[in-house]
Amino acid sequence: MSSTQDLYAVGQAPPLGHVPERMHAHVIRPERFGVPDEAFQVEVVETPQELRPDEVLVLVKAAGVNYNNVWAGLGVPIDVTKNRPNDPWFSDSSGFHIGGSDASGIVWAVGRDVTTHKVGDPVVIHCGQWQQHDPWVQSGGDPMYGSSFRIWGYETSWGSFAQFTRVQAHQCLPKPKALTWEEAASYMLVGATAYRMLRGFEPHQVAEGDVVLVWGGAGGLGAMAIQIVREFGGIPVAVISSQEKAEFCTQLGARGVINRKSFDHWGMLPHWKDETAMAAWSKEARRFGAAIWDVVGERKSPRIVFEHPGEDTVPTSAFVCDAGGMVVICAGTTGYNAGVDLRYLWMRQKRLQGSHFANDAQAQDFNDLVRAGRIDPCLTRTFDFDAIPEAHQLMHDNRHGHGNMACLVGAAEPGTGRGIGA
Repeated sequence: MSSTQDLYAVGQAPPLGHVPERMHAHVIRPERFGVPDEAFQVEVVETPQELRPDEVLVLVKAAGVNYNNVWAGLGVPIDVTKNRPNDPWFSDSSGFHIGGSDASGIVWAVGRDVTTHKVGDPVVIHCGQWQQHDPWVQSGGDPMYGSSFRIWGYETSWGSFAQFTRVQAHQCLPKPKALTWEEAASYMLVGATAYRMLRGFEPHQVAEGDVVLVWGGAGGLGAMAIQIVREFGGIPVAVISSQEKAEFCTQLGARGVINRKSFDHWGMLPHWKDETAMAAWSKEARRFGAAIWDVVGERKSPRIVFEHPGEDTVPTSAFVCDAGGMVVICAGTTGYNAGVDLRYLWMRQKRLQGSHFANDAQAQDFNDLVRAGRIDPCLTRTFDFDAIPEAHQLMHDNRHGHGNMACLVGAAEPGTGRGIGA
């Protein structure tokens, strides 16, 4: 067998540093937009050969699964395959999309200006991309607010559902030595997102004794949030949709759980002039607030509400949040139009804060917690490379279970990679 083939089987690694001409990848094209089972298809495509000065090429060992590539496959709310001529920093004329916004792997090649990594380094990859010559970034601003910020593997192509991925060097962080490749690939997007939400907005940084209401406590985001709150001395209260998820949350550190199906006031806030509907809504919202007090063991409301369902839950989140507290939200899985009763917002001086992924420092801080063994990635299911569409279909159908999922790519067998890393 030649040591310099131009294409290798999935799970077969080339000699260290050799970049083959072609690679296997799960590809999304606009002509097959739809549910994941239809949208994803394995193709042989050209391996990225030309790296920008600040980029690295990574041999992907495993890839994490997130809802963003369910959206990518559906083609909504944006067509991720389109070349955007007004976006010169991330313009891509390939006409297809390789998704995947979480990965573990080995640095395989480096751009000419990269000094932080070398070929052979085992890494995990965070999904925040931005351009160093973005004026906002150059001025010292948080890159998350810069016009060039993009989510790698969703808003940009060449993600982790391929044998190789091209990323900016600053995205690469040391792989935790105690984790397998698939464990290391599963946690960064949700973990760093949760970390910024809980630690990124002064003065609402979770601290000793703070009650934090965590929506979707058994999901990937919620599982990370519970542990972060625990590590900083807070009191996590998890909201779940079935009692079978209760033990999972309490084992992670939740003080207790609330089953949202015990309440029936979800959805858009009634109009304040509809006194009957508003009274019914308020009664249920107060009952939900009392359930939080029951879990905490005292009449202590959440200083932080960790939000992501959106439309169905924001009215309640804003209502139960403590005076001077914060509702922080990173998604809207139940919808984007959410109302709040402004009387409680201004009279009780509450904060409604949007949040989107994390910057380098926040991603590194979270990764350090994982490397120290203080945060469990909560990987609950691993798929092989061919099952990447199935994993996304389960997520699309809300049948994916607790915690996080990952898929093997270059790691031919599950359980490998432990002992490799920093």
